Amino acid sequence: MKLGYELTIEQTQKLVMTPELIQAIQLLQFNTQELENYVQEQILANPVLERAEKAGNDSSDMNENEEGEKKTAEAQNSDEDREFDWAEHFREHGYDDISYRQGISDGEQSDFSYEHFVSSEISLTDHLMMQLDFVPMKPACKMIARYLIEALDENGYLTSTVQEVCQVFRAREEKVLEALAVIQGFEPVGVGARDLKECLLIQLRHRGKDKPEARKIVENHLEDIADNRLSHISKALGISIKEVQNIRDEIRSLEPKPGRQFGSAGDNRYIIPDVTVEKVGDEYIVLVNDSTAPRLNVSPYYQKMLIEADKESQIARFLTGRLNSALWLIRSIEQRRQTIYNVVNAVVSYQQDFMEYGSKHLKTLTLKQIADEVGVHESTVSRSINGKYMQTPRGLFEIRYFFTSGVTGNDGSGIASESIKTIIREMVDSEDPKAPLSDQAIAESMAECGIEISRRTIAKYRDEMNLPSSAKRKRF
Repeated sequence: MKLGYELTIEQTQKLVMTPELIQAIQLLQFNTQELENYVQEQILANPVLERAEKAGNDSSDMNENEEGEKKTAEAQNSDEDREFDWAEHFREHGYDDISYRQGISDGEQSDFSYEHFVSSEISLTDHLMMQLDFVPMKPACKMIARYLIEALDENGYLTSTVQEVCQVFRAREEKVLEALAVIQGFEPVGVGARDLKECLLIQLRHRGKDKPEARKIVENHLEDIADNRLSHISKALGISIKEVQNIRDEIRSLEPKPGRQFGSAGDNRYIIPDVTVEKVGDEYIVLVNDSTAPRLNVSPYYQKMLIEADKESQIARFLTGRLNSALWLIRSIEQRRQTIYNVVNAVVSYQQDFMEYGSKHLKTLTLKQIADEVGVHESTVSRSINGKYMQTPRGLFEIRYFFTSGVTGNDGSGIASESIKTIIREMVDSEDPKAPLSDQAIAESMAECGIEISRRTIAKYRDEMNLPSSAKRKRF
């Protein structure tokens, strides 16, 4: 075995991920909120970046923005970013002496608008406390009632036991139960219950439907109600199946979580579509939402500073590096917008039957099909649709919704699983409730329509749609 040092030359191929390439990949897979946060971080880290104004207050501001965007675009066409002389570029285009403006003007500060304020949300606790103020009670009992209200969870159930409250106030159990009974008489009906059974019984009593049979069903046969075992309940209580079914329908109309109607509006998450599809004549047009891809410019203040600075100074070297970084970010955002447009345009062209006729005509679609159509890798398509939404004439959908597997029809065309689910739901909605369709019957009906699908697949799709089995759907 030979040991020693020697110099050799070899040629290898390998993929090197530059920071710029990593940034472009990250930008492509960011959703709207993530992109907004990332751009905000870059603006704070890079002083030469600033947001492009959407609309100026006067014509001079608009012309100024358009001129700045045009000059930045000219600089983006340079093939040698690192060797580009930004100072010479700015001198040639003759930028004016524009002072650095930060924040908003005095005129904008003086504007007053109610849009700057939000209305306060009434919580469940506030709603119950307001009702408690109108109840004539002894101070000690009212203090216990306030404690009980604050011990309710977001669904309106009591999280503390009566014994725990007795220990806190050193009161008799009768006093705590008296305060709890007052709270259980408040709106929304059913609040203050200690479990589901008590919540349902309170609501039945409020409706005047708390017959002995109904109370026994709630106390002892809730699982039978869930599984639609009405004959078992009928034998146990000695009443007809029709009466059990009427009581079952009444129980199902009750609210199991009375406090959830007071959920805070701050918990809502509104979706801003990344692209919008509009029908113009017989053609579908794809529009990329500019609000999801921020427009950035290079600050005129730092352009002027670079012009006046010495080329060999630290200021010039720093600003040149920041300008190159800003240029790459602007390019990456524009490339992200173009990639999303190309992918969505290919998806819309392929799923045009869905746009015309609805979800029953959704076709099977894979990432590879769109990747071959657009001319990019499958991973690029996956990143470009990750967490992004499309507003269509049929409603708002996640773009990944259109990439779905399915089965093959007798004519060889692919039928998406969402289309099959829509057909199953329509068949269940139109079935005879006294003789509901079994999974095997649904599969046979689809086979007659040219869709070969197994009973197990029907059961899987039905479970995904939260549709009960035929035994649980049966009515008497």
